[in-house]
Amino acid sequence: MLHWLWVLIIGALIGVIAGALTSRDLPAGWIGNIVGGLVGAWLGQSLFGSWGPQLAGMALIPSIIGSVIVVFVVSLLFTRRKS
Repeated sequence: MLHWLWVLIIGALIGVIAGALTSRDLPAGWIGNIVGGLVGAWLGQSLFGSWGPQLAGMALIPSIIGSVIVVFVVSLLFTRRKS
């Protein structure tokens, strides 16, 4: 149970870092950050492998790279929908 809490916290932090690096926001606030961080962690580790420092079973560097990709793509999709 405690492991899942750490996964959510680390996922949120990864999402916040990705949002700060891209200067873009995900919709739905913290929930969007958690989802973006977790999806980005999965994508980054699938594409780039599990290297570098790890927290809560997630390799941080590939996870942040994957989250940057997710945040960028999602923000592009939502800005095109609004226009």
